[in-house]
Amino acid sequence: MNMKRLAPMLAAAGLIATTVPLLSATQAGAAPAAQYTPQKPAWQRCSTDQPASYECATIKVPLDYRRPQGRTIDLAISRIKSENPAKRHGAMLLNPGGPGGTGLDLPLMMNELMPKDVRDQYDLIGFDPRGVGASTPITCGMTDTEQNIDRPYKEETFPADVAWARTVADKCREKSGSVLPFITTRNTARDMDAIRAALGEKKISYVGYSYGTYLGAVYTQMFPERSDRFVLDSGVDPQRIWRGMIQVWATEAEPAFKRWAQWTAEHSADYGLGDTPDAVSKTFWDLVARANEQPIEFEGTKLTGDDIRTARGLFFYPSQAAPLVKMLKDAADGKPVRPTEPQRRLLKPTSGAGPASDNGTAVFWSVVCGDTEWPRYPEQYEREAVKDKARYPLYGDFASNIKPCAYWQRPVEPPTAMKTKTNVLTVQNEWDSQTPLVSGQGLHKALKGSRMVLALGGEGHGVYLADPNSCANATVNSYLATGELPARDVTCRTTPGAQERRSEIAPQSPQRFPVLADGRF
Repeated sequence: MNMKRLAPMLAAAGLIATTVPLLSATQAGAAPAAQYTPQKPAWQRCSTDQPASYECATIKVPLDYRRPQGRTIDLAISRIKSENPAKRHGAMLLNPGGPGGTGLDLPLMMNELMPKDVRDQYDLIGFDPRGVGASTPITCGMTDTEQNIDRPYKEETFPADVAWARTVADKCREKSGSVLPFITTRNTARDMDAIRAALGEKKISYVGYSYGTYLGAVYTQMFPERSDRFVLDSGVDPQRIWRGMIQVWATEAEPAFKRWAQWTAEHSADYGLGDTPDAVSKTFWDLVARANEQPIEFEGTKLTGDDIRTARGLFFYPSQAAPLVKMLKDAADGKPVRPTEPQRRLLKPTSGAGPASDNGTAVFWSVVCGDTEWPRYPEQYEREAVKDKARYPLYGDFASNIKPCAYWQRPVEPPTAMKTKTNVLTVQNEWDSQTPLVSGQGLHKALKGSRMVLALGGEGHGVYLADPNSCANATVNSYLATGELPARDVTCRTTPGAQERRSEIAPQSPQRFPVLADGRF
């Protein structure tokens, strides 16, 4: 079953080899300014049903920055200008995550949520990254089944998993092979610099969530002299891109599951799943075994135990996971269940429409396969899936099983080294399902000179403005208003579940921040 039908994952998607010599790091980073001059945007109202202040434009950027006068692609951008020119500091680019998330509408959301003393200082700039949405979108022609990343390891089904991985890679080459080599994080960072140049700005500020943290980090390394105030929220560890970032979903789901079992035992009078953590755990795993033997009928859907395991991200939210597991147990026992509307949305999230049904997934694979090298041999994936299923029973085999990247051709560029000192503020919840704490700590460690704001007790993927109750918001606002980093790292405490998170900042595709229904960054 597709993970979209069960797991609420919060935000929130191969390259062709080349024999052309790579530019040096300096040349590659400077390409937009030194060799390519984007045209000034022709701003116009985005839509008559949106505020007149919300403007859109399209600029042309090189498909391949090594050939700046060659083929170009469209880059869709948007803005809402500061209403207080006297206090304006500059332009702030925004990214919602993904890879594959659209960002054109983020200025609308941030305009409403930012405090006025911060908001007045910036023109808010949204953009659809290359290949996404309105920016020359790509497709691989994948079916819904082929888009499903969650494949449990079983010896008897592994050959089918290998065939799936190869099929997706082949389809992507067939449909978008001339473009895929250039849908990468480094090229998207170059696009950000092209936007900066088109706006006539010497520097840009930035707020990026999830995958957007890695994109922002790469920009600071490629264009350090053009990086102003950067907030990287819910961090991707540069040392883990990208197979390691999928595998960290498995390693960090285990402590989250133990925390859930403890919480649920303490609330045994409410849920009846066990009065000790061990009893709660046994109840869950017995349910998984039963569902694998006889799938659970739940509102017209049959759920196997493997389907239930794909909901590993749910266990980062004990107060949501416990009633849902109880409901599934009741359904397995033949008892009537009446899910609330929020619970129904957790089980069957609504996916968004895009220019092609697999656009977000196509960009996801393009970036995660194109940024860095993956293992090439199916046997390695099989060995690691077997090992990790035993070590991390909730999600280990899903995370380590074979992916289409095994059949993508070699990346055009190596990953970006994190060597340059940065004045970056990283932000992290303690209990984040998609970019777990260890990942956020890895990003902070990699970015020399950065500071970190850690919200102990904070749950959810995405902190700043996503959780109006977060203790981290004040520090972020101060940094964006003054440009001054805290003197040292900040650790504060947020009460878990004290207030509803904003379910989404901009309702569009399932790759958006902060709600990811399909388990991406």
